[in-house]
Amino acid sequence: MAFHKSIELKPNTKAYFWKIDEEYNSLFRSVILKDISLTRLEQMKSESHQKGFLAVRMLLQHLGYNDYDLHYDEYGKPHLKDGQHISISHSNGFSCIAISDQNIGIDLEILKEKTLKIAPRYMDVKHLENLSIKDKLIKATIVWGIKECVFKVKNQVGISFLDHIFEDEFSLADKKAAVQLHFENKIEHFSIVFDSIEEYIFVCAFQQLK
Repeated sequence: MAFHKSIELKPNTKAYFWKIDEEYNSLFRSVILKDISLTRLEQMKSESHQKGFLAVRMLLQHLGYNDYDLHYDEYGKPHLKDGQHISISHSNGFSCIAISDQNIGIDLEILKEKTLKIAPRYMDVKHLENLSIKDKLIKATIVWGIKECVFKVKNQVGISFLDHIFEDEFSLADKKAAVQLHFENKIEHFSIVFDSIEEYIFVCAFQQLK
């Protein structure tokens, strides 16, 4: 069992992390899967992806849920039967879920050079000025995570990371940021929290409702 830790993001919102150090067969034997999930698992070509999928189910079981309590809507957004909101992410050696009484989106990303190389495709690179190479990579990864999280909250086709989601300038030390989504003639606001977990970046977005 490799439950890593939990983080309270705000009242009634927690993130839970599973460090994947088990073999595939060990994870597979430890979880309950409904038929549709078993089919989905068998269709995954990457063992890393399969283990991330199974580790999410381990986290659910750790919290008293199981695969039968989780379902996905027609757009691929996950939901829990008890009405709590859930968001899911996994990357390489970690899986993560966050559970809340409000709509949230999370993203977990391993730090990799490619994220910085493609930064002009998804962000205003002026936000990377006057930073060390290491901090540029960290900030670019956070911004990628911010865009992923906002997209998960809204879950609407047509949202562009570069053209519709705009982060305010922020400091790495703040561990928080503000973001706007400009889409379909509306401006919506989101609050962001972020942190590092070993060589990974974790980001969570909350929509600010009026």
